[in-house]
Amino acid sequence: MSNDREITDQAYKSFIEKTAASKLVWGLYDKKGWASSHSAESEDIDLVPLWSERSLAKICAKDDWRGYTPTEIPLAEFLESWCIDLAENKILIGVNWDAKLLGWEARALSVALDILTRLSAMHSAITFLNYGNLDEFIIEINQLIDNTKA
Repeated sequence: MSNDREITDQAYKSFIEKTAASKLVWGLYDKKGWASSHSAESEDIDLVPLWSERSLAKICAKDDWRGYTPTEIPLAEFLESWCIDLAENKILIGVNWDAKLLGWEARALSVALDILTRLSAMHSAITFLNYGNLDEFIIEINQLIDNTKA
């Protein structure tokens, strides 16, 4: 049987693969906005849970998130807008959480870089508003990551 770390590692890899292939990310949304939570590490760290598939998001639309609807986010918008904004606000991403709301917690820029790297490896065609191509965007994300380390 797999341990929790292996399961969350697999869920993260699946998220990267499936979002790159479908060019969609899924969140839970209601009239008040997007579902959010706190990191398992600290109540002071905010987090937005996101999924690679509608069905995975729907499983988590219960308890505090009852009434939330799985809502798609186009991948280009997610990468250009969401990941940058989340990083600037130091908000983590809860990646492919399960029905117990357990899963990988990742920095938005790391998620963006992993997806962009996968898209590049797939030679995927994707159009961005602010970047001419994948390589240009990857360079920008790497610079932003380096700046957060300094």
